[in-house]
Amino acid sequence: MSRQVLLVVHPDRESNRDAAREVAELFSAAGFTLRLLTKQVAEFLAIDANGDAGDPSQFIVVEHDADPAAGAELVFVLGGDGTLLRAAELARPAQVPVLGVNLGRMGFLAEADSDALAETVRRVVDRTYQVEERMTLDVTVTVDGRTFARTWALNEASVEKGTRERILDALITIDGHPVSSFGCDGVLCATPTGSTAYAFSAGGPIIWPDVEALVVVPSNAHAMFARPMVVSRKSVVTVDIDPDGSTGVLTCDGMRNVELPPGARVQVNSGAVPVRLVRLWEGPFTDRLVHKFDLPVKGWRERHSRG
Repeated sequence: MSRQVLLVVHPDRESNRDAAREVAELFSAAGFTLRLLTKQVAEFLAIDANGDAGDPSQFIVVEHDADPAAGAELVFVLGGDGTLLRAAELARPAQVPVLGVNLGRMGFLAEADSDALAETVRRVVDRTYQVEERMTLDVTVTVDGRTFARTWALNEASVEKGTRERILDALITIDGHPVSSFGCDGVLCATPTGSTAYAFSAGGPIIWPDVEALVVVPSNAHAMFARPMVVSRKSVVTVDIDPDGSTGVLTCDGMRNVELPPGARVQVNSGAVPVRLVRLWEGPFTDRLVHKFDLPVKGWRERHSRG
């Protein structure tokens, strides 16, 4: 049986389609079967009897709701972090690792850039890569003591005000003990992976991936004590919405949304099922941080040594 890879691509630009065709050709030449999410993806890859992307028998078209990653060796992602997060949603149930190639702007979660497609595919073919598990969040919403919704997140779960004109009155509780209540735009609970995403933009700290912790970040809170908090991976974070206040919305990884009525309770704890990410980068996280954010690391020490 041939080795299989699920290809997930954001086909919004011609350059993305060109990259997808190149990847398809490379995997086909290596004898892989490429799994594609929809017939539309297959069409833009020009996969037909006269197509230039390889033997059509080496492609399988699957639907989103059919556990598309099951049986695949990994999920190969072409796009930015948003595309990778959507791919992680498909890969997580089958515990298939995800490899991202950045076709967007920063692509912090991506492991390779678009100018290294051939080398990246070669590393997959040769199995010269590592796989690491990333912590996730399990999120439960209850209303009047009854379960209202269950979902999960790799980056963050954000509880935010439901309307632009109103503030959200929220109470933060850690491990059953109230910490602070205030009016705010929202409250974010992020993993170490998500600490460089939305939580970072909201003023939260960067957490190294091997630190097992949760970060809680109030957003535009009207309170004296509204600082980011880093708590244990074993902690349970609860955000209660004032029953006499306005509505809210829960958003996980920017794509799974739950409307929250007044009085809703959102409970967040470390997830039971991790996301597995492929790693080609052999350096420490510090070097990745400097590279991705293009941080200035040359300063007075270099100037002093030259003098």
